[in-house]
Amino acid sequence: MAYNLTEGSIQRSIFRLALPMLAANLLQDLFNIVDTIFVGRLGDDQLAALTTSGLILGLIMVVMIGISTGTVALVARHIGSKERKKAENDAIQAILLAAFFTLVISPFLYFATPYLFDLLGADPEVIHYGGQYMRITAIGAFTISLSISMSASLQGSGDAMTPMKIMIFSTVLNIILDPLLIFGIGPLPEMGVAGSALATVVARGAGLPLFFYALLRGRTLLKLSLNEVKIDLRTMGAMFRIGIFSGLQALVRNISNFALIGLTYSFGTSTAAAYGVGTRLRMIVLMVGFAFAAASATLVGQNLGAGKPKRAEKSAWIAVGFYEVLLAALLLVFVLMPEEIMGIFSNTPEVVSIGAGYVVILGAAFPFLGLSVVLSRSFGGAGETKVPMIVTAISLIAIRIPLAYFLASTIGVSGIWYALLVSNIIEGSTFAFLFRRGKWKGKRVNV
Repeated sequence: MAYNLTEGSIQRSIFRLALPMLAANLLQDLFNIVDTIFVGRLGDDQLAALTTSGLILGLIMVVMIGISTGTVALVARHIGSKERKKAENDAIQAILLAAFFTLVISPFLYFATPYLFDLLGADPEVIHYGGQYMRITAIGAFTISLSISMSASLQGSGDAMTPMKIMIFSTVLNIILDPLLIFGIGPLPEMGVAGSALATVVARGAGLPLFFYALLRGRTLLKLSLNEVKIDLRTMGAMFRIGIFSGLQALVRNISNFALIGLTYSFGTSTAAAYGVGTRLRMIVLMVGFAFAAASATLVGQNLGAGKPKRAEKSAWIAVGFYEVLLAALLLVFVLMPEEIMGIFSNTPEVVSIGAGYVVILGAAFPFLGLSVVLSRSFGGAGETKVPMIVTAISLIAIRIPLAYFLASTIGVSGIWYALLVSNIIEGSTFAFLFRRGKWKGKRVNV
């Protein structure tokens, strides 16, 4: 169900959008935790393969991040200006772009994975298990890309409930299938790491018919028609112009992750596994923030479309405040119980010990991560994606990577964690300064 986001209480609007997405994200986080625990019980090589595969997928999926950002910005702007037909066309073009992307990227994922793992310096066993995981993911990549594009369309229209319901269904199915396929419970074969990938693909695929039903049958504000499906290069171009910098921003983040995981492998597989677990923990925290960030992006886009820039800005800052309150509580947990947290994911003492140091420093970075996550997406909701990309590139490429290599060579693996903290402080502070300046309010979206 969609609400009028250009009038009434901003706090209520944020919660109406963020809570459904937060519920879906938390359930997805639960699956990621369960998945990591199950695979971690198989061994360090399997755990390193899973976490490294996640980084590779993150690098590949930057295009979908760009498409989803452009989709939210266009749909929200057109809904705000009461141009529903244009918003529906935006959704159609997003689905077509996602389909084209999958046709290109799936063969690459299938055949290039061993070379990517080797490039990172992974051991032969890690490469073997990573190849099993990624080949299955490549075959089912369309289930992920199409789900992302349709979810973005619905969120841009102000409907967070429908994507949440579908995500809950897919995630519960994923959690059920995961142990069955990994360990071969009952008549099912024991597939190990490959079982984790198959569970994800099947669960995502099961949610696709529900997305299409909601959009084609008019169960949401958007009602698509198969008769109106045609390639609209003008809209795709606008979506691309908005999304390209958001995609590049995600690419920058993943290049940074690649550089750092390559650096951790130089300290051994246990260090790489610890970094991989820490990265998943970070993503769990960020998934909570993504709900508030997505709510802010939709509110910013719709209110700019309705000619209410002050309300758009206020919406973003209120969303930041809600997320920071949650981060304060999480910070205490991470700082006070780092070894207990790591022990959930690995029973290897060395991995727990190394990872505990990362967890503490990660917690210290939370306040600045909150600013980066919400304000970056708020810029995107306005259609301004170039500024966030530049800020992220400077923070993560020009500062984080050289600092990490320098500190790692002088004080050891903890230098990597301190480099992460410094770059997060710089990134978050810069986003806050630039968003306060308000130049994004004059961004035009022409379709």
